[in-house]
Amino acid sequence: MGTLDVLDYIVLGLYFLIIFGIAAWVISQKQKTTEDYFLAGRNVGWFIVGASIFASNIGSEHVVGLAGTGASDRLPLLIYELHAWVVLMLGWVFLPFYARAGVFTMPEFLEKRYGPNARWFLSIFSLIAYVLTKVSVTVYAGGIVISTLLGIDFWVGALATVVLTGLYTVLGGMKAVVYTEALQAVVLIFGAGLLTILGLNAVGGWTELKATVGPEYFDMWRPATDPDFPWPSLVFTSSIVGIWYWCTDQYIVQRVLTARNVTEGRRGTIFGGFMKLLPVFIFLMPGVIALALKMKGELMWESPDQAFPALMSAVLPSGLRGLVAAGLLAALMSSLASVFNSCATLFTVDIYKKLYPQAPENKLLSVGRIATLIVVVAGIAWIPVMQNISGVLYEYLQAVQAYIAPPIAAIFLLGIFSRRVNAQGAMATLVMGLLIGATRIVLELSKESLTPGTFLHTVGDTNFLTFAAWFFFVSVIIAVGVSLLSEVPSFEKLKGLTFFSLTEEHRKENRSSYNMWDVAASLVVLAIVVFVMLWFNGT
Repeated sequence: MGTLDVLDYIVLGLYFLIIFGIAAWVISQKQKTTEDYFLAGRNVGWFIVGASIFASNIGSEHVVGLAGTGASDRLPLLIYELHAWVVLMLGWVFLPFYARAGVFTMPEFLEKRYGPNARWFLSIFSLIAYVLTKVSVTVYAGGIVISTLLGIDFWVGALATVVLTGLYTVLGGMKAVVYTEALQAVVLIFGAGLLTILGLNAVGGWTELKATVGPEYFDMWRPATDPDFPWPSLVFTSSIVGIWYWCTDQYIVQRVLTARNVTEGRRGTIFGGFMKLLPVFIFLMPGVIALALKMKGELMWESPDQAFPALMSAVLPSGLRGLVAAGLLAALMSSLASVFNSCATLFTVDIYKKLYPQAPENKLLSVGRIATLIVVVAGIAWIPVMQNISGVLYEYLQAVQAYIAPPIAAIFLLGIFSRRVNAQGAMATLVMGLLIGATRIVLELSKESLTPGTFLHTVGDTNFLTFAAWFFFVSVIIAVGVSLLSEVPSFEKLKGLTFFSLTEEHRKENRSSYNMWDVAASLVVLAIVVFVMLWFNGT
């Protein structure tokens, strides 16, 4: 793409100036405690929480990949962008329990609910998974985006972004992350929204777009017999992955824990839910528009993932290209900053502090900064491996989420909806879940060498969405079965941590944390989700 001119570079320069101005302001306010550094002093308002949730979720690979989904025949994947209802679930269902437990991290909540072994397991598993997936994919995709945008070498682009983002994350902690993310969310939405409007204008409007690609192209629902996206498995598995990602993953939940109280945190998730509805219109639609322009012979691109940059070059005037480029960089930097900070939090709070409980706050702050640096270096070191298997691996990582999510989602859901599930049930589910997920990955990679019709070949060859749905049911059966065969957890230990161990005081406190406007806004989000699901039916 490398088609940016002087005005575009001025716009980009201004973006960086403002980002580092915000970061410098935050860094100047000294962080004295781990609560300051990892949770921004638990004093953040709903707007910043919601914008931060959105910006953390949308990486540059997400923008480019979602446009690619729109430009190819993979519209059923759109369901992952309709998870605004799951973001609401974080605020209404999960957040009161996390806040009541007073936790910094998700493994810490598991310790309070199930015991220390569950905390150790999830901490170490999450850290390894973050470095091998989130950090490396974001850095790799970001390097490609930057080298394409600015016409510079891949390694220069990747390293520059990692170093710059790492710098303000290490020095400023969570406060620098959430405040820069709020601006980045605004830039990203404005830039991509503008591209959609100008692209729609270039193709001749909505009616012309639909006529060019055909109304049936806008059908996200495939029959239950579809080999790739059978709708029952798609709906169920995407919901499980959504609950794991939005409601139990440190990467997202940490943003909500920065809120000054449950009311602000919940409103942040409602605002985040509204923003989560935008990608359908501002990232997916540019891909469909690029496809329509290609069909008309007015735009050329080879792979679907080139649709977004190709449209950007074709329809945006000078200056606005720089703004959308800034939006893509914003998406990349916000995702990177989020994962750097989450990794540092997990290591410092869940591993170092457990090993050295007497460590003073200033020591923990230093450990947090060093941990961030190590994650940055590990992410860079992993890039050469990513380059060798990049295309395959990126597609594959989408499926890998479906193998990570079921056991973790199961023990968090059972943790707050059941008083009977205990530590033994949780650990059995986590360990068996890891073994089942790893076995499936090995069998999927080696299915060509297995005899068709055998049990192992069937396990490796089953559609990943269908496999993940069964995997969740198996995880629930393991958790419940092992728990019923072992002792009943004490009510005193569970007080306030499950729906069935809430005191009247807890219920009263919860009822006073929201009003009718919070309920009304949440219902509007749900109504829009249903509308979009019905709208994308190919008619």
